[in-house]
Amino acid sequence: MLSTAYNLFCRQGVQATGIDRIVAEAGVAKMTLYRHFRSKEELVLAVLDLREELWSNRWLIAEAKRRGDTPREQLLAIFDLFDGWFHQPDYEGCLLNNVLLESRERPIRAACIAKRQNVLAFLRSLTDAAGARDPDSLARQWQLLMTGAMVEVAGGDLGAARRAHAMGALLLEQEQRAPLAKDQPAVGG
Repeated sequence: MLSTAYNLFCRQGVQATGIDRIVAEAGVAKMTLYRHFRSKEELVLAVLDLREELWSNRWLIAEAKRRGDTPREQLLAIFDLFDGWFHQPDYEGCLLNNVLLESRERPIRAACIAKRQNVLAFLRSLTDAAGARDPDSLARQWQLLMTGAMVEVAGGDLGAARRAHAMGALLLEQEQRAPLAKDQPAVGG
């Protein structure tokens, strides 16, 4: 039932997917669904938790760490992952972004924002480990590139991840060339 809702929400959106459709596709009675979830809102929140576990933790974070030996390589690996994802025939976009944009309900929006913040925290850990002068700013720029690539591919640009990779490489190169901040002591001087 949860996996059915997950798949339907990913493909059709939360607003377009009714409880009747979920129970019909899951092959369960409506009362069974309501025994596990008191409302559609509760079901949506459970699906967002599942998305975070499957997409953010088990796929994005785990694969970035597996594919890159350094924080810089891990950051860039995100766009390599996206490129493969974007070329999947069943590419459905980012559920967290989609639900954030379509939902007006506070608990659901708050959950999407919190889960995006968790991705940002991962990016922040990488930018910090990479020695960025302003790890928070670079992490936010990285998330902006990620989100932008997802939007562009939804509009038909299958090369969006490769372009985001190139832009990310430029950001990292700029970070390496940047002079030390005034409050940072020079190394060896």
